[in-house]
Amino acid sequence: MVKGRMGWDWEPWSVHQRKSNHVVVKLLVFVILVGLIFRFLFSHSTDFQAVPGSPVAVVEIAAAAGAVVGLGDAKPHTDPVEVYHDDQYKSRRWHFPSHNFTLSLVWSPFLIKAEIFENDDGESKSENRLHVDTLDKKWTSQYNSFDYIVISGGQWFLKTAIYLENNTVIGCHYCPKLNISELSLESAYSKILNSIFGFITTSKHKPVVIYRTWTPDHFEYGEWFSGGKCNRTSPYKIREFNGKDVDRVMRKIELEEFDTAATADGSENESNLKLLDTYQLSLLRPDAHPGPYRTFHPFDKNKIAKVQNDCLHWCLPGTIDTWNELTMELITNE
Repeated sequence: MVKGRMGWDWEPWSVHQRKSNHVVVKLLVFVILVGLIFRFLFSHSTDFQAVPGSPVAVVEIAAAAGAVVGLGDAKPHTDPVEVYHDDQYKSRRWHFPSHNFTLSLVWSPFLIKAEIFENDDGESKSENRLHVDTLDKKWTSQYNSFDYIVISGGQWFLKTAIYLENNTVIGCHYCPKLNISELSLESAYSKILNSIFGFITTSKHKPVVIYRTWTPDHFEYGEWFSGGKCNRTSPYKIREFNGKDVDRVMRKIELEEFDTAATADGSENESNLKLLDTYQLSLLRPDAHPGPYRTFHPFDKNKIAKVQNDCLHWCLPGTIDTWNELTMELITNE
């Protein structure tokens, strides 16, 4: 079954997707987090013909809780050396000596200033507090060192949250026990994306920014907290599954905000902002999640144990590889 899953690959209709063989480093991610920032710095090495003599940064943000990040490259003899990690291993940095290449991962949930009150299992003791007009300095302070950035939103934004603007509460998403007016998820997400794109488009530094769209989960028979699971072993056929309403709505907001940002000030933003729409190809892969294997050997003690399924994060090899191949195509063709 595993071997079969490893064989699946994605290719657009009537379009041959060539492999980026001249790019020697790929990012392999077992599970993705909201606010993960992956920073790539390339040297003058001739191995990186796509961007000669230019530092490259890739910022990747997506939805999840808990993280295991795998790193890999196309040359097996190229081994990264970890040069930094924080106490929780959420922010990390690796150096590839043979290529003078550095990869940094910065933990920045939501990309905006946020007070988060939950553990790694997603259990909350209070509502998250999100400042929709204030970005997280963990990534903005490094922004000027990035030449290429991949950025994305994710399903963390579906969590219960209190929204603040100018340090004043303006509403809440699903807070029935609080005396706070409901602010629609659509409105809040638009404000947040507007703040992010506003920073990017008004910055004097102009890296190429690739925005990767929303990706769906594939919980069936319930949600993550109510027995939902994803036990399919093959991809969906085209139009077999159209996704959840909320996924389509959030992606629509992203497309609208991206289009507004890309065309706001003319051709300069249009040339340095690029869209990587991975929604449809991810939608087709209900078989690409860890499922009950969210933790290591979950059935060792009890073969019939009821375990929480993970139908949000992604396995390797799998869908993430395709995202990376498409990202590398955008970068190397720039």
